[in-house]
Amino acid sequence: MVTVSFDAERYVEYYLGNAPSLSTLLVANGAAFLVGVSFYVHSDPSFADLPTFLYPLFGDSPTALALVTLSLATLLPHLGGRVSDAPVNVPLAYLHTFAFVWLIKYGLWTVVALNLHPSLYVGFGANALWDYWGIMLTHLLFVVEAFAIPYYARTTDRALKAALVALLLNDLFDYGFGYYPPLRYEPGIPLILATLALSVGTVFVADRLFDRMDRFDPLAPATWER
Repeated sequence: MVTVSFDAERYVEYYLGNAPSLSTLLVANGAAFLVGVSFYVHSDPSFADLPTFLYPLFGDSPTALALVTLSLATLLPHLGGRVSDAPVNVPLAYLHTFAFVWLIKYGLWTVVALNLHPSLYVGFGANALWDYWGIMLTHLLFVVEAFAIPYYARTTDRALKAALVALLLNDLFDYGFGYYPPLRYEPGIPLILATLALSVGTVFVADRLFDRMDRFDPLAPATWER
């Protein structure tokens, strides 16, 4: 009997610790980011309907790609060393945490949204194949990429709480003000509940997977002792 062993950490070390593979991943993320931005530029509503500072809340998937690209780019000065030993500080802990939860949430959200009403997306033409299978599979790659982050990143309790607040604010923006990602149907209670569950669930997964920093978090509120 042949036993196949998959050492995920070894692959993460190799692909994120070598300049050619890391650079290729950064370029691929950049290209995907531009595709996502184009989608939201030509959607209804679009970026043109919003103030610039609200773009990250509206462009959910491009925001996730921008965050993970920044997160991975922090490894560039550390090339040649072990990825798991990459330096980390408090701002980076927040960046890595936000990148992880945004990737997981909006990778899975897309799969859920498409499959709540698959008849509106599934077809056999070229456009239909992309609109369902292409979009779903590329967004599942968000999840795969996200799980590489805990190998080189650390988090703090405050970063996790901040990420949860940010995700819930994004949900309020999407469904409270009607700026959810463009769909071929009106979102109902099932999608809203699924979105809220993903917000909480992704932070829970981050809490379980990330190691903590052994440093004071300056973004935490001060405590006073008598």
